[in-house]
Amino acid sequence: MNTLNTVAGGPGERRLPELRDLLFGDMPMERWVGNGSLLQPLPWNAFASARADFARGDRETAVKKWEWIARRPALEARHYLQAWHFLRGAGSEPAPEIANQLLGIVVEVGMDRGVDYLAAYTDHSVRYYNSSGKSVFWEHGSESMNPWIDPLLAAGRRVVLQIGPWRSARPPAPPKNRVRLNFLTPSGLHFGEAPLNEMANDPVGSEVLYRAGQLMQALIEVRQAPAA
Repeated sequence: MNTLNTVAGGPGERRLPELRDLLFGDMPMERWVGNGSLLQPLPWNAFASARADFARGDRETAVKKWEWIARRPALEARHYLQAWHFLRGAGSEPAPEIANQLLGIVVEVGMDRGVDYLAAYTDHSVRYYNSSGKSVFWEHGSESMNPWIDPLLAAGRRVVLQIGPWRSARPPAPPKNRVRLNFLTPSGLHFGEAPLNEMANDPVGSEVLYRAGQLMQALIEVRQAPAA
């Protein structure tokens, strides 16, 4: 299986704001599933069916379908995040024992010409968007990137235990020379933000930043390696 996909973009961040929204698992229903998704495979058809239930006022049935998605094994992490996003929006909070379960990390770094994004998930998929417009996607069909993904997620789990969820709308991307560490859980977004030099010296955030840098470098090296 080819697990590495490289997308070359033009200068600047032409599509990065739109692509950024796909990283957090908090898309609104009308953007996460289309009207024709009832014909798509699981879990898309379940999302589409729950959306239709909720639109006609049948909250109870919609909640049951989102809960079913949240419990179903072997889905992409962003599906679980979306299911919990919709459940919280319907007033259904996760149980305490799973509320702070880490499902993904998104690291945002403000650069001279935009923002670099690195997203890693518990399904071992990774998304890297450079402010130049170039992107690298690592899918979860190979374990060769796990030695860099797993330490990042482990560092993130330690941070989530120390900070609570953010209860307002997700903030826009950080400005130049600032870094934001986003931790994605069933209870919602947890994050910390600081100037890059301060985060690099923070006793909690520095390990996450360091592990993210290692993962990004590993992705770049694989992308640049000659084809076998």
